[in-house]
Amino acid sequence: MTIEKHADINGYIKSYPKNVQPILKELYATIKKAAPKAGEAIKYGIPTFILNGNLVHFGGYKTHIGFYPAPSGIKAFKKELSKYDVAKGTVRFPMGKPLPLGLITKIVKFRVKENSFRRIGKSVKS
Repeated sequence: MTIEKHADINGYIKSYPKNVQPILKELYATIKKAAPKAGEAIKYGIPTFILNGNLVHFGGYKTHIGFYPAPSGIKAFKKELSKYDVAKGTVRFPMGKPLPLGLITKIVKFRVKENSFRRIGKSVKS
C-alpha cells in the first residue's frame, strides 16, 4: 500500500470517493468537537489529533473506518467496543453502518484527560 501525502485533514478526506467523504467528515467533526484544543496533522499518512502527544488517529479503508485511540483508549472502553473488530490500538468500524459517535466522543474525551494527566505524571480512569 502506498501512503499518499496530504497537506491537511480536509485534503485527506477529499481524496476519498464521494460516498465515503461524509463519513470521514462526520468523524472529523466529532473528534474536533470532543477535543477543541487539539492540534491537527497528517502522521503515518492518516489524520492525527495532537494534544500533549498523539491523541487519536483515523483513516478510511475499503471495508472500514479505522479509529486509533491508543491501546489505553481501547482498554478503557473494552465492553462498549466489544461489538467491533478491535486490535491492540485499533478499532475498525464497518462501512455501511453508522459510526457510534457518542462512544467516539467519550473515547476522545478520555484520551484528552489521559494526555493531560500524563503531562503532569498521573494516571486516569474512565
